[in-house]
Amino acid sequence: MTTVKEILGEMRSDSEADRELVAKAYEFSKKAHEGHTRYSGEPYFIHPAAIAKQLAEMGMDVTTIVAGLFHDAVEDARAVPKEIEKEFGKEVLFVVEGVTKLGKHKYRGAERHAESLRRLLIATASDIRVLIVKLADRYHNMTTLEYVPEEKRRRIALETLEIYAPIADRLGMGKMKRELEDLAFPFVDPDAYAHILEVRKLATKETEPGLAKVQKVLRHELVKRGLRDFRTDIRIKGLWSLHQKLKRKNDDITKIHDIAALRIIVAGENDCYTALGIVHALYKPLPGEFKDYIAFKKPNGYRSIHTTVLTKDAGIVEMQIRTEEMHRDAQYGIASHMSYKQLHKEASRGSFATLSFSWVRSLIPSLLNFSKKPSTPMSLASDNGKSAESPRWLSELAEAHAEIAGSREFVEGLKEDFFSHRVFLFTPKGDVVDLPYGATPIDFAYAIHTDLGDHTQGAKVNGKLVPFETSLHNGDVVEIIRRESAHPSEKWLAATKTALAKKQIRTALGLTEVGRRRQRVRRRRTTPRNS
Repeated sequence: MTTVKEILGEMRSDSEADRELVAKAYEFSKKAHEGHTRYSGEPYFIHPAAIAKQLAEMGMDVTTIVAGLFHDAVEDARAVPKEIEKEFGKEVLFVVEGVTKLGKHKYRGAERHAESLRRLLIATASDIRVLIVKLADRYHNMTTLEYVPEEKRRRIALETLEIYAPIADRLGMGKMKRELEDLAFPFVDPDAYAHILEVRKLATKETEPGLAKVQKVLRHELVKRGLRDFRTDIRIKGLWSLHQKLKRKNDDITKIHDIAALRIIVAGENDCYTALGIVHALYKPLPGEFKDYIAFKKPNGYRSIHTTVLTKDAGIVEMQIRTEEMHRDAQYGIASHMSYKQLHKEASRGSFATLSFSWVRSLIPSLLNFSKKPSTPMSLASDNGKSAESPRWLSELAEAHAEIAGSREFVEGLKEDFFSHRVFLFTPKGDVVDLPYGATPIDFAYAIHTDLGDHTQGAKVNGKLVPFETSLHNGDVVEIIRRESAHPSEKWLAATKTALAKKQIRTALGLTEVGRRRQRVRRRRTTPRNS
């Protein structure tokens, strides 16, 4: 069982008051769960203690760590909310109740339970820490899924793959995403899991000796060229990620070069480019396989340099070069920026405006009115009427799907727009826009601004005029040509991928209730009154 000493050892905060609060919460939760057991027969308290330790490892603040210890206490251990509030504060209770409400909604398939997805996103919107605790909760539950009754395993695994792992990805939490996927994989498709496990084992067995030689040569050359403060390690691709990539490559394993990658972690950003020069001096880079996510970081905050090179000892190898800070960001995403001091300062103002991710924006209030159908929304507003800010994509999701009534359409739009394979595109000024794979210039225009989309006359991709139905690819520079007289047509619907673009086109054409209202207003304004 995780001890309180282990949790305190992982905490970033050196405040004695914080450490005493966590120790107090540990004993409170332990007592509340006395006599309770998990499916495995182990004491139930093993679960919240493990979650608290994981939250501490991520660098979360004391409120979130304490909430992790209490996340099941209100519902399962019958702890009294007033007592939690009295002993540990309103903020802790706020996060605990958010996680408790999330736990009441079971995912039983996209079509039947789309409302549960809406509610999950609403809860996330209210305070991002609610979802981070929930992700840690889901991770630990997945490590013991084998003990859960058989009829529940596949449902839980599917929910993990379709909802929680993609959300972790969009929050930049690469380690969480990879582990959730690989824990769920054997319960979703055991045969495919066994096959991929064997494929990866054979591939790494063939490359490991060669990679070790490449690693040794590279370390020697880095030191020789003046780099001292660095480390290297070998990263093995996740099983589910490999399975998905193999499907995209028509099961041709020879087309996958990153089953095992060599990672170089250096002290500073300038050292990244010095290391890159050393790598390219040693090994010939493959054309078209270089990605600088430091100069142009991904919208989820990921930064690193990726280059694929041809080596004598290990064949084609992907190299990843980053700083320690970038590596922590890649592992923990948004959580790595939620340091104690920053969280404490921002939470007191009801805002997380200073988080480093460029896509952290104020939440569009309409998210709380997600569904047009009457429902009981999850009320997670803070006492001062403000909510902790959440990623911009949640706001975009609310706007894009606000009028969708059908469950299937909602879920398909959700998966395509936000949880699908993404392409990263550039405006002529160098701003990054990420869209789902297969997106077109019209999708790009509406992602920038509704007015730009509504008045798109043409588009240039990498300086050349292209048809509206052109699929965009990673790294494309897209320029939208605007003209006031240009307007959407029904043909545009077939030339778009995202629900956001389709919704705005339908609105402009008067095919939605909002669009029809706008048209009636315009007609009243332009119709002469009888004198």
